[in-house]
Amino acid sequence: MTDGVPPSSAPADQADEVVTYEVRGAVARIRLNRPEYRNAQNSAMTYALDDALRRATDDDSVKVIVLSGTGKHFSAGHDIGTPGRDVDTSFDRRAVIWWDHVDKEGGDQRFARESEVYLGMCRRWREVPKPVIAMVHGACIAGGLMLAWSCDFIIASDDAFFSDPVVRMGIPGVEYFAHPWVMNPRAAKEFLFTGDRFSARRARELGMVNQVVPRDELESTVLAMAERIAAMPRFGLALTKKAVNQAEDLMGMRAGMDSVFGLHHFAHAHNAEVSTDSLGGLDARAMAAENKKQAGA
Repeated sequence: MTDGVPPSSAPADQADEVVTYEVRGAVARIRLNRPEYRNAQNSAMTYALDDALRRATDDDSVKVIVLSGTGKHFSAGHDIGTPGRDVDTSFDRRAVIWWDHVDKEGGDQRFARESEVYLGMCRRWREVPKPVIAMVHGACIAGGLMLAWSCDFIIASDDAFFSDPVVRMGIPGVEYFAHPWVMNPRAAKEFLFTGDRFSARRARELGMVNQVVPRDELESTVLAMAERIAAMPRFGLALTKKAVNQAEDLMGMRAGMDSVFGLHHFAHAHNAEVSTDSLGGLDARAMAAENKKQAGA
């Protein structure tokens, strides 16, 4: 199985792509496709996902978009340690107008890159004028949360779990800091202070997830919902999405993210001064070990 669907459902000619794309009727299926690395998000995946979302937006036959992950997990977060980590690679910037991060140093380099590929891209995707459903199974960790939270709502399988453990690095949450809006502020503090994994059912209780279904019913449930939504007029859906997004921003979401993004980078700078690096000495292997230790506690 991949994301709850037979492997044959993904186009064979896209097997080596970091993001795959197909259209079924009025629904565009976009899949994160680095299963060997639990769909860790590098810049190549970021821009491929952006390409796919633009493609779906420009296709008048598409009414709804479904985002999912191949393999055992939705996404384990930012790529901080695979052979495909491309932090020093330049891409065509789309989300913000700023200089390229390549050949820059220190905070200049990190702020430029993360403003574009993390905060900027997630805000850009949130504004896609078509409904986007995140179909989540397995791990949805740190940067994976950002991908799911950029979608309009989340349908999760009963084996899904959610976690933002980056406080272990001394960093106050991921760059797209939606925590107090996708769950209540007290839950957000528990989520961050402990680094605990929240089950799909706990996430639903807190309002972060819309539905939780058995793993073998995940795809059918999501596609049925997508078809129901697709029966609505496209322009009406776009205006309704904008209305809700604007209401969230009037409740401080955008301004709050800006303020926390500054704290996020202050934490990186602090780590670089007092530790071995901007991640507080926790590489991918060490972070995974800490996460597993906490999960078993």
